[in-house]
Amino acid sequence: MFAGPTATILNTPDLVTSNKARARHGLPLRPAQFDVLRPQRLAAPVTVYIEAFSAHPLERDAADLYAPPDGWLDENGTFQTEQPTGDATPVYVVELDPADGLYPLPYMGRQADGSAWEETSTAPYAPPGAARQTFYPDARRLYEEIERFGLADHGTPVELGSLADFAFFRAAPSGGYTTGPEAERLGQDFFVYYPYHLQSEPGLAHLAQATNQVQTVLATGEFAGVQWLEGSPTVDETLYWLGLLVDTKVPLVGHPAQRRHQSLSADGDRNVVDGVKFIASGVALDERGENRVGACVIVDELVYSARDVTKVDARPGGYEVTGGHGGVVADLGGYGPPQLTYLPARRHTHRSELRLTVLPERVAGVAGSLDSGVFPVEVETKDAEGLVPAAMPHVSITKYSRYAATGTGTGSPPVAEEEVEILARIDANLARAPLSGFVCEGMSPFGMADPTRNAALSVALFAGMPVVRTGRGNTGGMAYRTDPTFISGNNLTATKARMLLMAALLKFGALPPAVDPFNPTLDERAATEKAVARYQALFDTH
Repeated sequence: MFAGPTATILNTPDLVTSNKARARHGLPLRPAQFDVLRPQRLAAPVTVYIEAFSAHPLERDAADLYAPPDGWLDENGTFQTEQPTGDATPVYVVELDPADGLYPLPYMGRQADGSAWEETSTAPYAPPGAARQTFYPDARRLYEEIERFGLADHGTPVELGSLADFAFFRAAPSGGYTTGPEAERLGQDFFVYYPYHLQSEPGLAHLAQATNQVQTVLATGEFAGVQWLEGSPTVDETLYWLGLLVDTKVPLVGHPAQRRHQSLSADGDRNVVDGVKFIASGVALDERGENRVGACVIVDELVYSARDVTKVDARPGGYEVTGGHGGVVADLGGYGPPQLTYLPARRHTHRSELRLTVLPERVAGVAGSLDSGVFPVEVETKDAEGLVPAAMPHVSITKYSRYAATGTGTGSPPVAEEEVEILARIDANLARAPLSGFVCEGMSPFGMADPTRNAALSVALFAGMPVVRTGRGNTGGMAYRTDPTFISGNNLTATKARMLLMAALLKFGALPPAVDPFNPTLDERAATEKAVARYQALFDTH
């Protein structure tokens, strides 16, 4: 169980001081009729009297089906084992103990100055040191709360621990420990989006470290599957990447949430339970006990192939299949077991040609500048720990739209230098990222852009940076291969093509650079076409 970055599924609403605490300390009350109850632990045992027949409006209607209560509270609130005369309340007697686990209770915490908490920070836009965290540091507490408070469909507890044993890991997690000798740093060791003004994002180095961690954990052979929790806009990218890189025969599933844990109609808890159910069922395995569906995203009672799913809206049900050719791997609706509906034809996990265990330790990169010339350099991409974080490829996405600043025609041929952003990125890559490339989200499904942008991207690929063309939006067609120096992105979205190109750069390295990237020779073009063909084979099969 891996806790990933900016994960709504691991995020909880702000802890706001209850009216119980406000009344106790003479603070202004909130206008709400009831206090919100938050999961907390008892510090000592306590005896509680529960009013009988109060769990459902029609319980008393079936009172003849019940055993007698444990006793009654008389008009003075005194407990009686025999029903007294007059108005008495039937009750059940229960001993609550700290060993029972969490209980929903009013939140009694206040700020250090004695004032009430109104939000997660001491004041709006407070710095990190004056803000509490709403994200859990790992999924241990999440799973405890799901089992403690979740209800199965027939009123029984939600079963997680009876289905599997869990080990909890933190891979670029959403919450961090900020005190003590090994204090973690926001934006370097953990990554949040709330409070919104403190939002942070993981980088390529963190992706490399997380990949190494997942591979190391699975290499022990102790686990039947992996659940990965991440923010809903990006979980599909990470799972596709892990499905390309991680060499494993067990299922890899990812879970997002559109609503925070503990909030009204929180959807993430069900996604987690469905993931456990999916892995434990063995439906993802073939007759040899090997994963046959690749990395998946499980959300809203559906199992999507990570390659073919994307978020389109911030609400439950806000995921759709992209690429137009399948993508829903299994159904988890109803009371029955998971049912497979689709088997991916693409290579993944233990069948991937990009899995970490077969990637080379060194590849060729490029350095220099467009002015002084481009030359090859050797890049160490893998060591004893796995991927080398500093060597992670830098792939940029550029998007085509009609009506560029300058039109083109017979009287105004395309001039690559007019695409200043692309040329600046090429020079920045040559200075700092020896493994780099571009994805051009062009016309759908052709993948082509306007002639000026195409010309600038041609400079990139003859400077050693492969360029992938994909269709714009959710295209069901395959991007046409109209120029053998460009890679066709098949039916991938631009974001998924970026992940695949990053992995491919770790396998093949940079393209052979031309002496003058603006004017390659015929021989240099032929060498580039030959190198691009190897990339194209990966895009056709992964």
